[in-house]
Amino acid sequence: MTMTPLVRKFALTAHVTSSVGWLGVVAGFLALAVAGITSQNPQMVRAAYLAMELIAWFVIVPLSLASPLTGIVQSLGTNWGLFRHYWILAKLLITIPATFVLLLHMQPIARIARVAADTTLSSADLGGLRIQLVANAGAALLVLIVATTLSVYKPQGMTRYGRKADGGDALGTGRNSTTRAQRWVYLLVIVLVLSLVIHHLTGGGLGRHTP
Repeated sequence: MTMTPLVRKFALTAHVTSSVGWLGVVAGFLALAVAGITSQNPQMVRAAYLAMELIAWFVIVPLSLASPLTGIVQSLGTNWGLFRHYWILAKLLITIPATFVLLLHMQPIARIARVAADTTLSSADLGGLRIQLVANAGAALLVLIVATTLSVYKPQGMTRYGRKADGGDALGTGRNSTTRAQRWVYLLVIVLVLSLVIHHLTGGGLGRHTP
């Protein structure tokens, strides 16, 4: 199904807004996480963690859901397609797992916000968890920057499905462009692996959130 120009522009606007908004709010979340672990002012620390929970639930989570959803709608409604180009697949490999991991990590964000609301956090309280929030936000920011880079540069290279949908590669240029695209995919995998390594080096894990 091909969208009309008006609907296509609306879908593009929604996707760009949600994607850029997600990137920007994660940067703000990272700034709050750094302030929470470095500030010597108890009131600032308390305010930072309370604000982080509000931002996470009411801004980051909605945008993290809207970004891949609008991207899928736009891909299916335009000539780009969803499975025809490597860079689109790479973006899916970024945004969908990133959203899933974000939802998994809402529990420690809520936990530290509850502690900050009930007590005054000292520099030693929940130290591991506070470091983990900084590492998670930094890794998320890096991943979203990679996704943004893919959207801007749109590296050439069509999948096998895409080449078949276009009736094959009569000009013989598909192999070279596909090789370049595969390099981008390898770069993406490296970034994701590094993010996981950073996450576990800071004491994190899927279900391990100890102070």
